[in-house]
Amino acid sequence: MQPVRGTHDILPDEYRRFAHVIDTARDVARLYGYREMATPIFEFTELFARGIGETTDVVSKEMYTFKDRGDESLTLRPEYTAGICRAFVSNGELTQQLPLKIFAAGPMFRYERPQKGRQRQFHQIDLEVLGAPEPGADIEVISVAADILDRLDILGRCTLKLNSLGDPESRTVYRKVLVDYYSAHAATLSEESRDRLQRNPLRILDSKDEGDKAINANAPSFADHLNQVSRDFFKSVQNGLAAAGVPFEVDPGLVRGLDYYTHTAFEFVTTHLGAQGTVLGGGRYDGLVAELGGPPTAGIGWAGGIERLMMLCNEPKVLPRPVAIAPLGPAAEIKALGIARSLRKHGIAVEQEYRGNMKRRMQRANKLNARAAIIIGDDELARGVAQLKDLDSGEQREIALDQLADALKG
Repeated sequence: MQPVRGTHDILPDEYRRFAHVIDTARDVARLYGYREMATPIFEFTELFARGIGETTDVVSKEMYTFKDRGDESLTLRPEYTAGICRAFVSNGELTQQLPLKIFAAGPMFRYERPQKGRQRQFHQIDLEVLGAPEPGADIEVISVAADILDRLDILGRCTLKLNSLGDPESRTVYRKVLVDYYSAHAATLSEESRDRLQRNPLRILDSKDEGDKAINANAPSFADHLNQVSRDFFKSVQNGLAAAGVPFEVDPGLVRGLDYYTHTAFEFVTTHLGAQGTVLGGGRYDGLVAELGGPPTAGIGWAGGIERLMMLCNEPKVLPRPVAIAPLGPAAEIKALGIARSLRKHGIAVEQEYRGNMKRRMQRANKLNARAAIIIGDDELARGVAQLKDLDSGEQREIALDQLADALKG
């Protein structure tokens, strides 16, 4: 039997890289004071319709939505931000902890064509800050991302793209200018872009259609329609990133289509993943919490695909080589259980074989790449000792059982 299309098993060797990405991200986030939380894997469908936007491809085409036995419409989590904002609204104690700085990691689900680095069940690391309207929050979340990529040895192969989406006043002005421009080219827009023209014109700027790209080349620039407040905010973000030593490029074509996105939008992109160039991306969404029924609360965050990061990251540290216990005889088998547990309490990885003669047990130890073998027979058991064999040098010596941990640490 095969796994469902668009899913795959993360086998032990691959899981080492998977865990390495999460552990690295978690460690860096903690250095900045972020706390970890988790939200349910499924939520009411309305959350994502409002929190992602009904005009987006995710909501209209890609969500795994189903009715439960109570006839409620539920959806498997396609992203983290909406759920974290919902948790903020649902749990009153979080509103007393502003700014709320959250790290999360887990599986997401989107029904789309599986390809390299993109599955229908995939995994993300996620960072969110709620209750911090200042540009310093933008600088911090981008700096956390840069530090995670740096520690994974990815940053040098990425470019940080940065843009401003302005405040609501700027967006209103720009939206009108954009609609006027695209209306004059409506006959040559793709069908999808014509559909977006009145509902979500900013999404046309992100179109992959070649005809749309040609029209977009001469589209009005958002930068030309930012008011002074928005220009000052964006300048502060740029100055802060420069001061923090995080290089970036301003990309006027980088957009977020929903009305509650404001000010900073950013992506770390690479040419090392083929067509799937975005490694990690995010932006400021000051209107989302209010959209979900909560108090007006500033927000900014990002998400990164773990599978894509795994394809780019450095090799995780090699796990400590274990010690193998090779007991001979029923009495030694029983004693070995206590020895193994005692050594593990000292932080020593121990493997114990449960069958076979000494030759087979030593072959197993070599297959496990064990660094040493502890050999116990009836004679050793009677004298309270074990034979400790270095499997690299072949040297073997007798060690008292209560000194094994010290000998192995040494």
